[in-house]
Amino acid sequence: MKPVHIYRGSSPVILAIPHTGTFVPAEIKASLNETGRRLADTDWHVDRLYRGLLPGATIVRANFHRYVIDANRDPSGKSLYPGQNTTGLCPLTDFDGVEIYKQSRKPDANEIARRQSHYHTPYHQAMESEIKRLRQIHKNVVLYDCHSIRSHVPFLFEGTLPDFNIGTNGGTTCDPYLEKAVVNICNNAKGYTSVLNGRFKGGWTTRHYGNPDAGVHAIQMELSQKTYMDETPPWTYQPNRARNVRRVLRDALQSIAHFR
Repeated sequence: MKPVHIYRGSSPVILAIPHTGTFVPAEIKASLNETGRRLADTDWHVDRLYRGLLPGATIVRANFHRYVIDANRDPSGKSLYPGQNTTGLCPLTDFDGVEIYKQSRKPDANEIARRQSHYHTPYHQAMESEIKRLRQIHKNVVLYDCHSIRSHVPFLFEGTLPDFNIGTNGGTTCDPYLEKAVVNICNNAKGYTSVLNGRFKGGWTTRHYGNPDAGVHAIQMELSQKTYMDETPPWTYQPNRARNVRRVLRDALQSIAHFR
């Protein structure tokens, strides 16, 4: 299986989808324990949730699971949130802090480097290529990083996560107009909660590519999964719930696409 799927559009917006993939090579799957094989930390249905919301958007989607290697982590292994619980480049635990590998089967430095070469690097080469292509068409390109997570994950954060978690790394990764436009739409969405640069300030993708002075703007959207699906196995997509949240996401994406 190819590590990354690319759909090329002509809009200035790129939808990055790093965590919906469920492919795990047989040799890696054999090293995972029962917890790891559940793949519970998948961003379930995010690709379906965003499908068709912004015609013409380019899509860069990882096909591999984050347990293989996390496409939204610094390739150096440096933590994005020093001092806080998180998962690394090649996660050793799930979001509940439970180990995902069989005893003595954790990836060593050579295996991590191999996975980076086969999966992480191709994903970001595709991202860089699409940014470069669209910058030849548009003065400004917006990378919108699509994520979701359970609303209650005590290992990672206290309490209940807001529905819309917007990350711009403290306003450094995009033009203030873009940040304000998305924040206003989410804040005004009836029945939903939202936060800017809360627990999720933007992962490595947002921080690495966001360079407003160079015409590349990046925003991360971390959705609470309860807004569109069941948060327990079998992780069922709920169309009625999804329909409502899709309206908000569509409005946000359209405001981004009209940015000049």
